[in-house]
Amino acid sequence: MNAARPGIPPRRALTALVCALVVLAGCERRDARPLAIDRILRSGELRAGTTADVPPLSMRDRDGQLMGLEVDLVRALATNMNLKVTFVEIPFAELIPAIERGEIDLAIAGMTITPERNARVPFAGPYLISGNTLLTRKSELAEAEEPTQLDDPKLSFATLDASTSARFVRAHMPKARLVTMPDNDSCVKALLAGEVDGVIADLQVLTIARWRHPDAELYLRYAPFTTEPLGIALPPDAPLFLNLVTNYLNTLEGTGELSQLKAKWLGDGAWLQRLP
Repeated sequence: MNAARPGIPPRRALTALVCALVVLAGCERRDARPLAIDRILRSGELRAGTTADVPPLSMRDRDGQLMGLEVDLVRALATNMNLKVTFVEIPFAELIPAIERGEIDLAIAGMTITPERNARVPFAGPYLISGNTLLTRKSELAEAEEPTQLDDPKLSFATLDASTSARFVRAHMPKARLVTMPDNDSCVKALLAGEVDGVIADLQVLTIARWRHPDAELYLRYAPFTTEPLGIALPPDAPLFLNLVTNYLNTLEGTGELSQLKAKWLGDGAWLQRLP
């Protein structure tokens, strides 16, 4: 009887191994999904998630049409990619889950790039640097130099749900009452109704809110408490699509088109007359 040579598996074991590899390869082919960039280029459509409630970044005019810095930015990116863009309105807290489920191709809604979010999805940008600040009907609150001066159980602050603003209040004003809401407009309405003492949100959002209500005697803390780099959230495990968006975002910045968009929406309030 010939002994099996060392290092060479018996024929039966080798056959079983080959069969297992074939089965695994078949499973991998069945489970594999098309790359994000392949699907987008084949469809010719870019699905962009937005809240449409972050003026002057994204909002609706009196005719219900989307407008704003982020809206124009996404349209410019899509034009450069030879794609049509479809905006999908989604609550802020649901934007990243929608990306992870493959329901949208990107999310842009005044979203700060944070380590926690970046652990779930990649970001292109930042395309704008903002910061959380305070809008209030009490001048003494707007004059606070440190957030600890607002840490009072008698005070209440409204923020956007699942936002860095909410996290900021929890971290720096734990004694104050935090009221989270699904959109920024609800936060401002609560302030105007006297239901909260202030709103914590991005400087741009609160600046526009103050412009829109000139007779409400609102006070704005112009120096933000934080620095917030805003980015475009993209699908996880899609490095080629991230590279494409980053390249075109850099191109818009290099040509000066991004600066022109910022001047249009951040430096001039002429578009306010188009709001409802």
